[in-house]
Amino acid sequence: MGNCLAGSSNVNKVSSTAKPPETPPKMKIQTPWERDRSEDEKLPSNPGEVEAFLRRGGSSSSSASQRNPLVAFSFEDLRKVASDFRRDAQIGGGGFGRVYKGSFGSLPVAVKVHDGDNSFQGHREWLAEVTFLGQLSHPNLVKLVGYCCEGPAHRVLVYEYMPLGSVESHLFLPRMTSPATSPPPLPWAARMRIALGAARGLAFLHGRDVIYRDLKTSNILLDAGFTAKLSDFGLAKDGPVGEASHVSTRVMGTYGYAAPEYMMTGHLTAASDVYGYGVVLLELLTGRRSLDRARPAREQVLTDWAAPFLPHKKRVMGILDPRLLAVAGDGAPPPARAVHKTAMLAYHCLSRNPKARPLMRDVVASLEPLQVPPVEMDDVTGVSHGW
Repeated sequence: MGNCLAGSSNVNKVSSTAKPPETPPKMKIQTPWERDRSEDEKLPSNPGEVEAFLRRGGSSSSSASQRNPLVAFSFEDLRKVASDFRRDAQIGGGGFGRVYKGSFGSLPVAVKVHDGDNSFQGHREWLAEVTFLGQLSHPNLVKLVGYCCEGPAHRVLVYEYMPLGSVESHLFLPRMTSPATSPPPLPWAARMRIALGAARGLAFLHGRDVIYRDLKTSNILLDAGFTAKLSDFGLAKDGPVGEASHVSTRVMGTYGYAAPEYMMTGHLTAASDVYGYGVVLLELLTGRRSLDRARPAREQVLTDWAAPFLPHKKRVMGILDPRLLAVAGDGAPPPARAVHKTAMLAYHCLSRNPKARPLMRDVVASLEPLQVPPVEMDDVTGVSHGW
């Protein structure tokens, strides 16, 4: 069927009725970005070249190819799984294409159909996602079940279904939503759980010398228990090797989350991800978007507006999401100590000096004591989500 990875040893061809394989242990990988940096060769841009690429360099572990076999689907299989790609089955979309809900028997999945971008960059991002998520496994990374690549027109990825959708869909209300019809805001406990899950996912990637490069609330997905999982690895890149301090690359990502030194120089490090994480923490604290053109000029860029408040115990309470007052219990705000510690963590993550930012494993250690007992999430999911 002309499948991009048809000959790769880490891919199993199965029908749409088969059960996806279990997720394997972690491993060291080699990605398309790494090969593009280390070898003067054309990046694979057709099915045969992709297959050869993964056979040559997919992993540095001799047993890695047996650890996480991906399911190679036909496009017709996925058309049936995703209800013929009807509009009523669509649960998401963006510049990359569309996402549909489907199922293999009782197992729900998300089917991401790329929009036909056959450019060098578009195919490289698709290949990066297959390579990273096909060989990395962690509770805070979304699981890639399989893929389809039949010629240049049909590039599809199949993920585990995340029933609560993105953090963005819970944290920010649509512009015209009235208070009477708006869903309940995320409680403090849920926000802290999300912050910890995203931090653990990033810490895992940095421990594997992988830079995520596109952390934002729309790329953090939630399972039924509000466990946060990082998704969309199209911009992920291998970290510096040897004595190199950074990776030089074309500036990509999302304005409002990208680290200032990366925007200015193209020098990418793990600290660039830490900055983006600091922005996400600010969004969880304030309930405001990283960039909001509808606000007054001085408040449009969240980091510029909020940063002066973060180091001050009393002043930081003034930028706390006001909706938290109604969900933290008896109209009381979240614990001031927890808010202050979270604000200080965001403050350090947003340091203009990349070397002064904390490591993500230290961020995890700081957040773990701030977790509160689980809260009832039933009322939080009052609107339809899913990804």
